[in-house]
Amino acid sequence: MKKIIDGKMYNTETAILVAEYNNGFGCGDFHYVCEELYITKKGAFFLYCEGGALSKYSDTNGNSSWGICKIIALNEDEAYEWLERYNEVEAIEKYFSDRIEEA
Repeated sequence: MKKIIDGKMYNTETAILVAEYNNGFGCGDFHYVCEELYITKKGAFFLYCEGGALSKYSDTNGNSSWGICKIIALNEDEAYEWLERYNEVEAIEKYFSDRIEEA
């Protein structure tokens, strides 16, 4: 999927997949959520997101709802928070080693 945001191209085909989250529901389930964190060749982070009709990734016309796919640009802080939320330790060590220290 490709999307241009503020004049910048975000492309899942050319970016590097950093980590992914799936809520465990099947892709045909109304509550399904899948998020994939990518980094571009120039170091910009973004999420590719998809979900079912009753997920946070849905759209409605008032009478019915459906799942959608979208790309969301993230700054470094947002990408780090996303990785920490899903306990993606290896990705944090790889991309944000300067932000962590031994407890």
